[in-house]
Amino acid sequence: MPVDELVASTRSILSKKAVIELDHEIELASGQMSRHFVDGKAGLSDPDDLRVACAAMAALVEATGVEYDVVGGPTLGADHIAVGISYETGKEWFFVRKEPKGRGTGKQIEGARIGEGTRVLVVEDAVSTGGSFFTAIDVIEATGAMVVAATTLIDRGISCAPEMGRRGIAFCPVTTYADFGMDPILAST
Repeated sequence: MPVDELVASTRSILSKKAVIELDHEIELASGQMSRHFVDGKAGLSDPDDLRVACAAMAALVEATGVEYDVVGGPTLGADHIAVGISYETGKEWFFVRKEPKGRGTGKQIEGARIGEGTRVLVVEDAVSTGGSFFTAIDVIEATGAMVVAATTLIDRGISCAPEMGRRGIAFCPVTTYADFGMDPILAST
């Protein structure tokens, strides 16, 4: 399926199953308030929907010409997407914990082994200001790996894309706040 059709199909899936307009504001992970909530986990719980969305994300990154070795991102928003893109592309997947595991090996990154020279695609279901995204990127880069691209189902704000550009990371959101009639989430002050 061509990338524009994959993107349109993903937008439709998200609109029907993941983007929820509430009658009151709720606090987002960024600390900002919104009447819109994006549930990228429940919205893509159908395997066919997940397959389409992950194909769209992989196709958008492929269109940039950026090559990567592994795919992953911050747990819990990235888990299903990382595995889905792994199936789509044949690349290994990983998850980044918020904190290193307090027992066993004490790892903060689970799944594929990454390190010096590993080219990484970072994924997330939804970003507002990119706080969790950039925290995960910092953990990944501390291993010596290079984050070369990032993608998300929806970019809800206006601060993530410029920061990705500043860091030299190709940023490929499938949709933005404008696709769903939302107000953008502004950068934290």
